[in-house]
Amino acid sequence: MTPNPDAISSPTSSRALRDWVNEVAQLTRPYAIVWCDGSEAEKNRLTKQAVAVGILIELNQAKRPGCYLHRSNPNDVARTEQLTFVCTPKEIDAGPTNNWSEPAATYAKLRGWLQGSMRGRTMYVVPYLLGPIGSPFSKVGVELTDSIYVVLNMRIMTRMGAVALAQLGESDNFNRGIHCLLDLNPERRLICHFPQDNTIISVGSGYGGNALLSKKCFALRIASWLGRDEGWLAEHMLILGLQSPDGETTYVAAAFPSLCGKTNLAMLTPPAEFKGWKVSTIGDDIAWLRVGPDGGLWAVNPENGYFAVAPGNSEKSNLNAMRMLQHDSIFTNVAMTPDGGVWWEGMDVPAPDGLLDWQGRPWKKGSPDKAAHPNSRFTTPMRNNPVWSPLADDPRGVPISAIIFGGRRATTVPLVLESMDWTHGVFMGATMGSETTAAATGAVGVLRRDPMAMLPFCGYNMGDYFAHWLKMRSAIKKPPRVFMVNWFRKDAAGNFIWPGYGENLRVVKWMLDRIHGRAGGRNTPVGIVPNEADLDLKGLDLPESAVRDALAINPAEWKTELESAGEFFEKIGPTMPEELKERRQAILKSLNSHASVQQAAADR
Repeated sequence: MTPNPDAISSPTSSRALRDWVNEVAQLTRPYAIVWCDGSEAEKNRLTKQAVAVGILIELNQAKRPGCYLHRSNPNDVARTEQLTFVCTPKEIDAGPTNNWSEPAATYAKLRGWLQGSMRGRTMYVVPYLLGPIGSPFSKVGVELTDSIYVVLNMRIMTRMGAVALAQLGESDNFNRGIHCLLDLNPERRLICHFPQDNTIISVGSGYGGNALLSKKCFALRIASWLGRDEGWLAEHMLILGLQSPDGETTYVAAAFPSLCGKTNLAMLTPPAEFKGWKVSTIGDDIAWLRVGPDGGLWAVNPENGYFAVAPGNSEKSNLNAMRMLQHDSIFTNVAMTPDGGVWWEGMDVPAPDGLLDWQGRPWKKGSPDKAAHPNSRFTTPMRNNPVWSPLADDPRGVPISAIIFGGRRATTVPLVLESMDWTHGVFMGATMGSETTAAATGAVGVLRRDPMAMLPFCGYNMGDYFAHWLKMRSAIKKPPRVFMVNWFRKDAAGNFIWPGYGENLRVVKWMLDRIHGRAGGRNTPVGIVPNEADLDLKGLDLPESAVRDALAINPAEWKTELESAGEFFEKIGPTMPEELKERRQAILKSLNSHASVQQAAADR
């Protein structure tokens, strides 16, 4: 049985949307078409269906009401960057850091795979809104999918259903997303972006980053292209509010690659010594940044939920995350306890007997295999977060006073570093490096440049992206300060120097004090670092020598770092801004002069 598109009723007044849905239905030939309205009744109905066919496993509803477990195909557990393409008319528009594929040929190939691909399946029409309701910042997208798991996750991650159709109205301005599981064969798996057409087609994967098209695909890759054309920034950044005991609230945005402490910072619990401090979460992963009427940079979180890595989260590392996962959450590829609970490595509670691993197999303590997949995930509504800020729904967004870049570095980069100006801040972001994690397929622990944490997510040429950042300076009359942090520096024995987690507020407080003119710093050739006395370390059991090591600038290491950064710049090619090349040379020259002065002093 195949549908008669002309007979399909739709709740939209957009002729363009109706025509597109019918066109895709004629291609994929689904058994049925369901327009999602985002209602509670719809959620309950689809959840019941998902449990009945084994897509979701109901967890212990007394312990975790509204919570379910999903186990993905073992060959489909992470973003597949090698199968992710930006399909622009010219290869140079995608740039050397993206995989490029010629649009016409790619459309033809995908249409061939999609032909009749949904026979016997339901095609769900998922209209969604990225950004607060009624905000001029917000964008409408529609995902057509044959995955009920995707629908239920999209309901958490976006403002989904009737609210999106209301904002769209009769317009034809929406992101077109097609997602089909096919047979989950890695040989027939592609995630393709056509930014010039505001279109995404993803086939052969059910994993979140590949299948929830609102997230990395639209909110970053496509949105970054739109931001360049429209004069704003779509960034892989959390948005955090920090209120001091005297009521002063400051908002910061921060970019970290996966597994570098991003979610922990977004939901930070202040240490006991910081009584009276309050932290509020606007967003944990993506920020859309625009110049506000006051000339400053303002940010909205386009998402409505959190899709984050589970392992490593514990009551010690992220108490707020553990609390928000007590209800109405979907877990993917974590381990299941015999009483219908969940468990993962780093939860800081012993693994119980009778545990089933992420593939549903019995798991015993001491097994060399992980019980939860290293990239196992949770999806939860942002309102579950005990420190969620209602300003996440404010159509205006929040004013940003600081941008923080960070990565996972064992050496070289100090605990915190402030840029000397906007261009230097862009340079710091452009040369950011981090050790690879399990969030993407491939080798783990390898250092790679990940500018602004956008390497996998920038939807156009990286050199043009850097140029766009530099150009934004002329539009921003009150630019935020720019900082770099590194929670992961190690000592000679290979141990982390800084305790991290809630203690990171001590470092952020120094940034706030710098912003508000209350703290000093020490100028170095690579930026401004705190003097040891500038950090509020009361109650922290950390030797003075460890603080010095955490803040140290090693000229030899930085020379190596800058040589590596220069090699990365060369790979970007002709679009690499000369302004950043010149800044690299200036810093290198300053390092050489600084080293000469140090040597002369030592000789005396």
